Amino acid sequence: MNVLNISTRSKQYPLFIGKGLRYRVGELLKEMNRSYSKYLIITDETVAPLYLQDVIDSLGEVVTHIVPNGEKAKSFDHYYSCLTTALENGLDRKSCIIALGGGVVGDLAGFAAASYMRGIGFIQVPTTLLAHDSSVGGKVAINHPLGKNMIGSFYQPDAVIYDVETFQSLPDVEWRSGFSEVIKHALIWDSSFYEELKREIPTINELKNIDLTSILEKAIGVKAEVVSQDEKETGIRAYLNFGHTLAHAIEAELGYGKVSHGEAVAIGMIFAMRVSEKHYEIKLPIESIEEWFKQLSLPIRIPSGLSADKLIERMKMDKKAMHGEIYMVLQKKIGEVETTSIDEKVLYLLLEKEIERGL
Repeated sequence: MNVLNISTRSKQYPLFIGKGLRYRVGELLKEMNRSYSKYLIITDETVAPLYLQDVIDSLGEVVTHIVPNGEKAKSFDHYYSCLTTALENGLDRKSCIIALGGGVVGDLAGFAAASYMRGIGFIQVPTTLLAHDSSVGGKVAINHPLGKNMIGSFYQPDAVIYDVETFQSLPDVEWRSGFSEVIKHALIWDSSFYEELKREIPTINELKNIDLTSILEKAIGVKAEVVSQDEKETGIRAYLNFGHTLAHAIEAELGYGKVSHGEAVAIGMIFAMRVSEKHYEIKLPIESIEEWFKQLSLPIRIPSGLSADKLIERMKMDKKAMHGEIYMVLQKKIGEVETTSIDEKVLYLLLEKEIERGL
């Protein structure tokens, strides 16, 4: 087991990463001198039969609440049901909500913890590769039909307990989705990390058959460094949204859950690089990255049936948008990005061209 220290302006907390940690949640919390009056574990219907009992056994008596699998769980109705469970079971200000699952469960449970009695204890126990990103940094939210993650808060957990053994139950789509965000961390921050990933992991099979601890520590290290400098996204934390402006538009336009988040981000990163080439009048290794993404079975084209007009309307609802202007994270070179406004007409033409590539 390794321990990373996550430091933000509002809180410092440990991230434990290793094998078999789901059996040691209670033990690790005792080592941290954390004492809670009651635990509510929020998990989903896929994770519950696999790992819920392991965590319960490590803690003793707990309350549990199971939500559906996927983005549909990040709704007002399921958020309300989480709070109802907390109230019905007498959780107080010394209680703790544990998120056991992927990024969806982490977002939902975290927002419930942030708003219940104006904030109670919160522990992340992620079970997916994608959650290496979402479990760190304190962004918690639910979706609205008009936009992804539009209702939420910044609320740091008390700890992250990351058991990499849980990856073995993931379907290939979740491996691809999670690895897409690992690649994102390399592309925005560390060119040598990008070269390492491209060299060492040409396909998902390689990813599934190596010890991921070192790679995840590097990816989480990027997230931790960014968040330590900018906890509430007033500056460089927006860099973590590289590829997400289009990705969120695609997810919202298709309907949440029709494409995995990481797959949408892969499409968004390719598009952001094309916008970057146009904006900065530079050449980026897009063709090489596209070939790598194909080997990884990551999508590189905008799904059919989506229009430039509709995507732009969605992009205007992005959290980075200001005064009706669309802002995107663009790439100057591998490992260096910035946030800048994009002319809507230029964006429309580039979207049209990218949609044609997919036909």
